[in-house]
Amino acid sequence: MKRVFLGELEEVVLLTVAALQESAYCASITQTIDQQMARSISFPTVHTTLQRLTEKGFVSSQMGGATAERGGRQKRLFTVTLAGQRALIECREVRSQLWRQIPPQIVQLWGA
Repeated sequence: MKRVFLGELEEVVLLTVAALQESAYCASITQTIDQQMARSISFPTVHTTLQRLTEKGFVSSQMGGATAERGGRQKRLFTVTLAGQRALIECREVRSQLWRQIPPQIVQLWGA
């Protein structure tokens, strides 16, 4: 099976989509990343990342209902696909393996 490669931003956006579930649209994803990671990220950057994740088959989208707060416009809602779930699990496993390779005394020195 071909290995999955996600950039850091792709991984963060994909994790955020998974966390937000039915509320995952570009503005909510941007806001969540800003709040949770104390990291300023622009709406266009998230939009471009979502397009890349869609092209890779890691997210899918559908149009939500129109809302008055958006002037009657619909939101594009994103969900993590099965391939996206697998990619996230693989990323977590690789990171965990790397953490386990660091000697415990070093991790203690770091205060982690």
